[in-house]
Amino acid sequence: MQKEVMFAGFGGQGVMSMGQFTAYTGMEEGLEVSWLPSYGPEMRGGTAYCYVVVADRPIGSPIIDWPLYVVAMNRPSLDKFAPRVKKGGILFINSSLIDVTSERTDIEQILVPANDIAIQLNATRSANIAMLGAFVGRTKIIGVENLKKFITKKFGKKPEIADLNMKVLQEGLALGEAEEAKQKA
Repeated sequence: MQKEVMFAGFGGQGVMSMGQFTAYTGMEEGLEVSWLPSYGPEMRGGTAYCYVVVADRPIGSPIIDWPLYVVAMNRPSLDKFAPRVKKGGILFINSSLIDVTSERTDIEQILVPANDIAIQLNATRSANIAMLGAFVGRTKIIGVENLKKFITKKFGKKPEIADLNMKVLQEGLALGEAEEAKQKA
């Protein structure tokens, strides 16, 4: 098993954190992982994306031309990276900020109102956690319980932030799991 992901958005949207959380959780599960960041000329507000590969065997290259999954947090990322999703893959779209979908019919597209979820839970800076929850809930690329443990550890010095992120994560997970159930039906 080898699964490739591209997380993309503006700098400051938590794109790198989504990739790191996925990679570190996979590593804790004993999987082979790689995380390769790429930043635009500006850190905040510029284009940012990262590749993550999770596998049960050694990874040949951290660079991905045709990822199985793409997570687009903003419209420029959708426009740029949706054509690169592998046929049969899944495109996750932050529908809070993106009002269109891809014209592709050979992939699954999941609309995740990531910013809206975060705002409703008074965690405006946690849209990335809502999206990560939806992504993991749908793909099962890493274990949900292990991801929760990692987030708790990551925000351990600020329990109120950890608790808030857990609520946001749970909402995203529920959305992703509902999408998975639709696909199985």
